[in-house]
Amino acid sequence: MDNNNLGRHISGQFNVELEDVRSQVMAMGGLLEQQLNDALDALQHGDAETARKVMSADRKINSMEVTIDEECTRIIAKRQPAASDLRLILAISKTTADLERIGDACVRVARAVIDNKEGNRKGLLVSMEAMGRHAARMLHDTLDAFARMDVDAAFRLHKEDRKIDKEFEAVFRQLMTFMMEDPRSIPGILDVMWAARALERIGDRCQNICEYVIYFVKGKDVRHMDTEDMEDLLR
Repeated sequence: MDNNNLGRHISGQFNVELEDVRSQVMAMGGLLEQQLNDALDALQHGDAETARKVMSADRKINSMEVTIDEECTRIIAKRQPAASDLRLILAISKTTADLERIGDACVRVARAVIDNKEGNRKGLLVSMEAMGRHAARMLHDTLDAFARMDVDAAFRLHKEDRKIDKEFEAVFRQLMTFMMEDPRSIPGILDVMWAARALERIGDRCQNICEYVIYFVKGKDVRHMDTEDMEDLLR
């Protein structure tokens, strides 16, 4: 949040409301970090019990999204915020939606572990772990950039998604090779491919959140802006 603007509202309660909803987003992000790390641990060890815990935690994530969205709607209706306050609330609402989808991605990974009943795809699942850990680091750093509304960090992380995309392409090529070598493996490998795609999408969601940080601070929607143009904006 723009800490320089704290205390400038006529209503001190408005400050409290803005800080409270921002804190709820950070709590949701912390739960998601744990959920993603648990999903990756389940992936590494073929741990179906941990995978089921991940799937169960998704209900809490969904509930938090609804609560935060309702609070944002209430603040807009009650306070009729303008300028940076409105941008903050919109950034929070959009960030919450992307966080919920990261939770869905974690569930997709967990489901792949549970569906691998015979354990014959464990090697393929583990091959995704490096990409998953990279996505987990990106999520952590993105939440930190959001907490500090750090434009420079957000721009750096926005570019980081390219690396995760390349890691996904490598995993995808490996899985395609396995399917061509053994057509009977196609149904099982497709499950793994969907899980890999889910991990890649986490990078995309983090990239979206970085764009919301830039939007809040700079007042410019950069969602469809080229990297070079975005860099010019931030100079």
